[in-house]
Amino acid sequence: MPLTETPTLTVRSLLVWGLLAGLVGGLLAFGFASVFGEPAVERAIALEESAGGHSHGGDGHSHAEEPAEEPADEPVSRAFQATGGLGIGAVAYGLGLGGLFGIAFAFAYGRVGRLTPRATALALAGFGYVAVVLVPFLTYPANPPAVGQAGTIEERTALYFAMIAVSVVTAVLAGAATTRLTPRLGGWPAGVLAAVGYVVVVTAVAKLLPSYREVPDGFPGDLLWEFRIASLGTSAVLWAGIGVVFAVLLHRGAARR
Repeated sequence: MPLTETPTLTVRSLLVWGLLAGLVGGLLAFGFASVFGEPAVERAIALEESAGGHSHGGDGHSHAEEPAEEPADEPVSRAFQATGGLGIGAVAYGLGLGGLFGIAFAFAYGRVGRLTPRATALALAGFGYVAVVLVPFLTYPANPPAVGQAGTIEERTALYFAMIAVSVVTAVLAGAATTRLTPRLGGWPAGVLAAVGYVVVVTAVAKLLPSYREVPDGFPGDLLWEFRIASLGTSAVLWAGIGVVFAVLLHRGAARR
């Protein structure tokens, strides 16, 4: 049903609900990262400092590169990075993502099969996590401090965002293909065919992009695994929080009609 025919589902209300969902999702992600991510970051920083205190350009949280005997030169203390800095970053990212989520819902609702508003919100959160987080992560996984060369960080970052763009655009095209093929093939066959096409395209692109193997010799494999699982988990909590809270707000809004 078009948004204009449903008074409670205006673009303005969806944007507000998206921001609220992003706020909650950001707070939940902050809590998860504090409990499950920061211990791995602390261990990685300790390893880096024991090896000489030089940054290798890891993809984890930013941290000071000054020698330990000169803490006054640190622009931001590690304690603040792990608490206030992490919280502010998670909430700000959640708000931005929530706003985009509301806009994406306005575009997707009524165009993805015959899903209800709440089902559309949950499906959008799941698809978003896969396209924006999981697929790019499989190509360029997050690295903790002390992993990765500083000389390649700009190139790695650019390639990571390029992979996100390819994944998102391909996912949108797969969704459009599902809609077009459903009348002829049926919902499930069309969805499976579009999903296979998506996997083929993103796999081919991932194989063509340059890869980086910059984990230093002797770096603990369990620490690398712990950091990367925590990174995926934090993003999963954020996307799930946004999807669930947004769906709840949709339900409450519809109940007021």
